Amino acid sequence: MEVFIHPSSYVDEGVEIGSGTKIWHFSHILKGSKIGENCIIGQNVMIGPDVSIGNRCKIQNNVSIYKGVELEDDVFCGPSCVFTNVVNPRAFIERKQEFKKTLVKKGATIGANATIVCGTTIGKYALIGAGSVITKDVPDYGLVYGNPGRLMGYVCKCGTVLVNKGVVKGKVLEDSKLSCEYCGSIYFYDKKDFYPINEKI
Repeated sequence: MEVFIHPSSYVDEGVEIGSGTKIWHFSHILKGSKIGENCIIGQNVMIGPDVSIGNRCKIQNNVSIYKGVELEDDVFCGPSCVFTNVVNPRAFIERKQEFKKTLVKKGATIGANATIVCGTTIGKYALIGAGSVITKDVPDYGLVYGNPGRLMGYVCKCGTVLVNKGVVKGKVLEDSKLSCEYCGSIYFYDKKDFYPINEKI
């Protein structure tokens, strides 16, 4: 499969783009960046320099992914979500040597207009609610939203919010199994751990 790059977009020399990837209007891919196969890069997206994007990622309109940010496979970045790479920026002080790494693991979703503060890791298949501000690491399958973002529960690999039915008189049981009502996947949950037992997809 070939790569599609809209004529209005600009790709610097030294960029690697996997087959099947599409880059739409008014986007700029800076030098040293690597984009995997079958990705969709929306309108007015900036990537780089030296950014790594995995396979099958979808980056919606008006997203900038700066140096220090890495997306693993199957990551979804909603419209106008924001990444940073410096904790205490000043226009009059050069801090490129202080860039902090941000890692978004496989299958994670970042909602529209969410802000991901640098130095954080978003776990695999996590779901970040629209407009959230992420200042701390997010666990695998974690459902996080708010400002600042807080862990509000867990989601299935398919993205469905998992409802804990192991509740008696308002108290969460010490351990329970969570079943996805959409795909039937089963997860183990207690106060310390969350992990898949049988994922259907």
